[in-house]
Parts: sequence; structure tokens; C-alpha cells
Amino acid sequence: MRIIVVGSGYVGLVTSACFAESGVNVTCVDVDIDKIQQLKDGSMPIYEPGLEIMVRNNVEKKRLFFTTDLEKGIDGSEVIFIAVGTPPGEDGSADLKHVLNVAKEIGRIIIKHIVVVTKSTVPVGTSEKIRNIIQAELDKRNVSIPFDLASNPEFLKEGAAIDDFLKPERIVIGTDNEKTREIMNRLYMPFVLNNHPILFMDIASAEITKYAANAMLATRISFINEIANLCDILGADINNVRKGIGSDSRIGSKFIYPGTGYGGSCFPKDIKAIIRTAKDNGYELNVIEAVEKANNYQKNVIFSKMAKFFNNNLKNKIIGIWGLSFKPKTDDIREAPSIILIEKLLEAGARVKAYDPAAINETKKLLGTRIEYTSDPYEALVNVDAVALITEWSEFHLPDFNRMGELMKGKVIFDGRNIYDPAQLKKLGFTYFGIGKR
Repeated sequence: MRIIVVGSGYVGLVTSACFAESGVNVTCVDVDIDKIQQLKDGSMPIYEPGLEIMVRNNVEKKRLFFTTDLEKGIDGSEVIFIAVGTPPGEDGSADLKHVLNVAKEIGRIIIKHIVVVTKSTVPVGTSEKIRNIIQAELDKRNVSIPFDLASNPEFLKEGAAIDDFLKPERIVIGTDNEKTREIMNRLYMPFVLNNHPILFMDIASAEITKYAANAMLATRISFINEIANLCDILGADINNVRKGIGSDSRIGSKFIYPGTGYGGSCFPKDIKAIIRTAKDNGYELNVIEAVEKANNYQKNVIFSKMAKFFNNNLKNKIIGIWGLSFKPKTDDIREAPSIILIEKLLEAGARVKAYDPAAINETKKLLGTRIEYTSDPYEALVNVDAVALITEWSEFHLPDFNRMGELMKGKVIFDGRNIYDPAQLKKLGFTYFGIGKR
């Protein structure tokens, strides 16, 4: 089977590599010449565990190809996946210009029946826009070539994307005809041998499913963060509360870990997009709007704790930061709480020393030389007045606290992920601040 994936970003590259791993012949297309050359040379434009080896193996086995020419891979392909970015516009709506540009190009070059699948996260109605654009281009060519559409939203977690693709909990496919259903069923069959389902539905339902899923997960995060903040005020311990509610089978324990707020490429933009979609249709998503407001507040919680501890005088204070990416196992700093904290610290006159196992290069692109970067976590602690743990990379879980105390000028820890034991740190002479922990 031959397919095309347009877009070599996070979703497109993982999709391309995993389909190739299953034996499909995949052509991955991108307009970025430098990125395509980088991929041909075997280096990765993104950090994702296991992806580099998978890409190299499938390139060597001639199942995975990279090009800037969409027409080059069209002959013999049964499916084209659109996996380009849909960043938020100024009003929060998804910017569809890249998606619609791909649709126009498809209309210009297809020569036989093909299924056009939207993998990008798009609002309801996008598939019809794609259909109209492709048909308009065919009309310009004065040709009659059949094509079908499908919506196939991705549910990939950064840091675990390959497992999520190869062993999915479910695959959602929106289609309006049996022929497309048969093609997509054949394409995805290797990934559902673990008995997890392919959920076929109408296209509009598939389009909104991705937004609804992310909105629900974001709601759980913001909910537990608000309860944690209340625990801070009341002197309760959020870890006990979390266990107490998580043991209820109706609630469960997933996504109820308090922290510094959600970030990344998906949750923030998808929340904005679904709010905008509702408003454009005359409806207010009151709960989801509150989720976004609560998350914006949460990204300032660690700074507020620092400001209070230092009596609102952070000028010339040196603060160490452990973790820059919005979550472990990725170099993605988009909407990361660490960036919000650093900007506020710099604005307050503090100096910042930061360490992250993967995200330093991406942070340098954004912050440049405004902060100091270190190649070792302990180097980021030398002479600091306090350290803030923002991303719970595994190497931070069991640090040498005695060494930390010797390096730090002030033995103060702001634990943005609640991974440390306050009682243990108190015995070692540290001042500890968590999120909703006594």
C-alpha cells in the first residue's frame, strides 16, 4: 500500500514513520527544504524517543521517502494525509491556511481516485472546505476525477507518541462512504490487533472528537490545580485529596496531578479553537472558558510563591530552573510554564540559570542570552538563592540533596510537580514549597 503524508512536523513525522514500520510505502512531503534535507541526512528536527531510529531504519529499507514535491509521490498512492500545522489565530480560531493550501495543491495534481484524510486538528466543517477547494481545482482543469474525504484526528502524547500510534487505545475515523471505510480499515488493521477499536463515525463528529478529548483532559488538570490552590489556603494536602477522589471509579486517577498548568502544542490552541468555534455559532462554553482562565492563573503560581518568600524583592536574586519543556521526554517549549516563570523573574530583576535534558536549544531560540544555560543539573544550582523544579524529568526525581545544599546559596526549593517529600527536605535544612502540600 502506498500513502502520502503532507507535513513533517510532530504529527506528520510520527505518522509517516509508524505507517512505514508496518510495511506501508510512505512519502512524507514538506515545503521546508532544509527540514526535508535534514530528514534525508538522518537527523531529526524534533525530539521524540525512538523516532530517529525508526525513521532511519525505514529510509534504509526504502519504505519511507522525503520530498518537497507532492506530485512526486502521487502516482500509485491510495491515501493522502494532511498533517500540517493549525496554529491559533489572533481570535483563537484555528488557522487553516496551510490545510487549505494543501487541498488546493491536491486538486491540481491528482490523476485518479484518492482518499484525502485530515490528520491535522481542525474545526467542524473543514472537510467540506477541503472538498470544495479540491473540486474547484478539478473544475479549472476541466477533469472529472473522483475523490473521497475522511477525518482521522491524532491522539499522540509527546514523549510517548510511537507507542500511542503503534498501540492505540482507539482510532477515530470520520467518513461518509463505504469505500473509504474499507481503505482506512485496511490501512489501520495492523494497529488494532490488540482488540482496541476503530471507531467509524460521521466526519463532523470525528472533527470535534479531538477538541472534546483535549478539553476534557485540560478540564481535569485545571480542576485539580484549583483544588490544590485551595489546599494551600486551608492547610490540607492535595496528595491525600487526589488519592481520595482518584480511588472513585467514576473519576479515576489520570490527569489529576497538580502542577504549574498545562502547555504544549495541543491543549492551549485546541481550547482556544473550540471556544472560538462555539462563539462563532452563538454558544458560550462556560466550563471550558473557565478552564483556560484557571490554567493561565496556574502558570503564575510558582512566581507568586517566590515573590512572597522574597518579600516582593527578587532583584539580583539568582534562581535555578530545572526543566524547560512543557512535559518530560520532549523538547517542546510552546506555552510552557517555565517560559512564563522565567519572563516574570527577568522582569523582576532576577538572574536565571536553567537546565533541561532536551529543550535548551529550543529555549535559546526564544530567550537567547537573557538567561544562563547549563549542561548539568547541579551546575544550575551554583550560588542560587532558590531552585524551581518545573518539568518532572526522571533525572530530577532522586537528586543528591546534600550536594544540592552545598551548591546553593539559599536552600529553597519550589517544587512545581510535587515530586519531593517535604518532611525529608525539612530534615535536610531546606525550605520547601509545593503545590497544595503542607
